[in-house]
Amino acid sequence: MKTTADLLLHPVRLRIVQALLGDRHMTTAALAADLSDVSTATLYRHVGTLADAGVLEVVDEQKVRGAVERTYALRLSAAQVAEEDLAAMSPQDHRQAFTAFVAGLLSDFDRYTERGDIDLGRDGVGYRQAALWLSDEELAEFAADLRKVFAARTGNGPGDGRVRRLITTVLLPSVP
Repeated sequence: MKTTADLLLHPVRLRIVQALLGDRHMTTAALAADLSDVSTATLYRHVGTLADAGVLEVVDEQKVRGAVERTYALRLSAAQVAEEDLAAMSPQDHRQAFTAFVAGLLSDFDRYTERGDIDLGRDGVGYRQAALWLSDEELAEFAADLRKVFAARTGNGPGDGRVRRLITTVLLPSVP
């Protein structure tokens, strides 16, 4: 049996999960368009793995040319690595997981820059790093504040001039 880390931190499955973030509902064909560098057979296999594990749920089915086309949604509660799995991971496991995470991020940025008409200011794109001096208590308060800010907006759905935006956070202690 796969742990949640094994299941979710595979590079292709991680990209599928990321594609469905923001309450998106997508068919495998739509996912294939988003992940155009992944072969159809590989994509179907990984979608099936995530669906079998309960990470993806079928929210609609339609007959298309004699076949059933399924529309999937992400079950966010199932798309998280369990604390016990994180604790059991070795440093090498964490490096591999972080590499998969960063590779997905790079792929997203590549697709953005390849679209041609980019304007970081207009598009709200940014990347930066800041250093904060925080005690453990201040860090916990900071994390709680961030969760509140995210929670206030994660319920927004498409429409009303909204554009799906990805926000990625990485929090590391500075090591001299």
